[in-house]
Amino acid sequence: MQTWQMQTAKARFSELVEHAARQGPQEITLHGRSVAVLVSRELFDRLCGSEQSLVDFMRASPLAGHDDIVFERNRDLPREISL
Repeated sequence: MQTWQMQTAKARFSELVEHAARQGPQEITLHGRSVAVLVSRELFDRLCGSEQSLVDFMRASPLAGHDDIVFERNRDLPREISL
């Protein structure tokens, strides 16, 4: 991961964005301390899992459309606790 000082990142923002898209995450520092990381949109979407909605994920499940599935439930009583 390449590191950019804040003042350099501001002055060369277009280059910073291009580096993030081609080379991966870019770290930004302020007074020698890491304060931010710039990532490409593709990586951000992959990390957030926002490529597919939950509804689409459930519809793509191998179990979608199977109405005959029975989920067993534990019918035991809850444990005794003393308060």
